[in-house]
Amino acid sequence: MRSLIVIPTYNERENIASIVEDVLRSVPTTDLLIIDDHSPDGTGQIADELAKVDPRVHALHRPGKLGLGTAYILGFQHAIAQGYDLVFEMDADYSHDPRYLPRFFEMIQEADLVIGSRYVPGGGTPNWSPLRRFISGGGNIFARAVLGIPIRDCTSGYRCYRTAALRTLNLGAIRAQGYAFQVELAYNFWKSGYRVREVPIIFVDRRVGKSKMSRKIFAEAFLWVMRTRVTGDTTVRRPRGPDRAQAASGAPLAERPRPTTAGE
Repeated sequence: MRSLIVIPTYNERENIASIVEDVLRSVPTTDLLIIDDHSPDGTGQIADELAKVDPRVHALHRPGKLGLGTAYILGFQHAIAQGYDLVFEMDADYSHDPRYLPRFFEMIQEADLVIGSRYVPGGGTPNWSPLRRFISGGGNIFARAVLGIPIRDCTSGYRCYRTAALRTLNLGAIRAQGYAFQVELAYNFWKSGYRVREVPIIFVDRRVGKSKMSRKIFAEAFLWVMRTRVTGDTTVRRPRGPDRAQAASGAPLAERPRPTTAGE
């Protein structure tokens, strides 16, 4: 199956070249899409240079810092338009270790969404502070209890989706960012009856640079869970006709016109 790994970036100059190299060493048949939000440290220029020397690497540039969720939506739409069968979410800062990628490919054979999970046996967060463990672990317990979702790590941003399933969601209606974005996608996959699996990962703090998490992101996730509990709103568009059969079978999408990216 054709796969695309989407890596949003903002000020990741010190990480981007090495993470691209390590990803392609781990899964050499995949393609990579770097979506840069006009990083002032020159990350976008490095992405363009990488794209020039390796046809598997592509770069898209946005005019400013527009949010993690919108970056991934752009990446999903790009993957669908270009006929990829699988699309990944992945951070550039090494908190998502590329060595787990082959396991994602194994598990997606029997799933529509595979989540790299810190909270299943074999997963963990060894260098986190007690406060961060409490916030993250407690947030997942809260989301499971309020929404009834059986996924143990619904805030993880290390994922693999079948694009045939993503096509059945109203991606344009998603406005959440950060943790709320991850919860919303996991919730909608579960609510639509798709197969969700979790693969254990060890999550470590970023090697260099500064974390982009904030109180605003945590608050957004809390409010999204409460609002969804009250209203029951989702972005699910139930698949019909060809979409239903395609999503259920995991058949590849029809090829569509390809937008131009750096390196093509």
